[in-house]
Amino acid sequence: MSFLTKISQIFSKSNSAQRLGIAFQQQGVSLCSIPQQDLNSPIDEQRAVNVFFRQEKANTSNFVKTLQLLHHNNELDGAANLVLNETQAQIVQVDKPSVPDSEINSALKWQIKDQVSIAPDNMVLDYYDAPTPAGGKEKINVVCAPLDELKKLVTATEQGSVKVSTITTQEFAFANLLAPQKEAYLLVCQQPNEEIVLIIVKEKQLFFHRRLRGFAELASKTAEELSFSVIDNISLEIQRSTDYFERQLKQAPIKGIKVLLPIALEAFLVEKLAENTAVPVSLLDLPTPYHQHREFAVVIGASLNNPPYHAELEELTGAHDDH
Repeated sequence: MSFLTKISQIFSKSNSAQRLGIAFQQQGVSLCSIPQQDLNSPIDEQRAVNVFFRQEKANTSNFVKTLQLLHHNNELDGAANLVLNETQAQIVQVDKPSVPDSEINSALKWQIKDQVSIAPDNMVLDYYDAPTPAGGKEKINVVCAPLDELKKLVTATEQGSVKVSTITTQEFAFANLLAPQKEAYLLVCQQPNEEIVLIIVKEKQLFFHRRLRGFAELASKTAEELSFSVIDNISLEIQRSTDYFERQLKQAPIKGIKVLLPIALEAFLVEKLAENTAVPVSLLDLPTPYHQHREFAVVIGASLNNPPYHAELEELTGAHDDH
């Protein structure tokens, strides 16, 4: 399963050279429009004329209206890659069912029905492998979302020449910003007014993710406030996460920590985090020429044309009954 995990394979496929990233967040909808680009292939500057970034204030109740507004105010074109927030998608870990691969999605709906708040007949899901300790039962992580809500978002997005290509979550979009690495790296990521997400990635596989509460207003903190408690608290959560990764999942220690926090004191926070850990701490770089748009990192990550997994996507109309 790729970093752009598709919650389902029921959405239209677009072959446009332009890619849109659209993230539904706690206080708004973020959008980027960029030419198709591989993570490791910097874009031709002449093609950057098609690049733009937008942010509209919104909440869950008016995401559809906000999408309509974005269409009205901008000439949108291309393959849209949607990023769901934590209230729109649920992730649970379960034993992998002993059925043929073609039947796994159907079996999972009933296997997880008591662990999520979405009814099986309104559930769209996908899954990705979970690290399994030696001798343990094979596990998978199931990502699910309500079909009726997704259909509203897809319908509002697919106007004109815009077609939905992928639907993913913040964790996968952030992880997609990291070039393939043989060693494990821990990412500390955030977008404006959102909570911090910790992610451990190794060889293009998401091994661990955790959302840290209470850090949504990180950008408003002074250097003194960061030094007093915030950095120590983040360092503690990093240590807990790496301990779990090494001891419970029986993995080799992480190689380093990459930070993506679009705040004025980001470099200061990196420096202080480095004082609390034995591994290198550095900024998670964004691809050129988007490196200055760190507050749009999640939509940039969703839009990069780098993932190795590309399943054929079916048309939305008439397809949902089979999923």
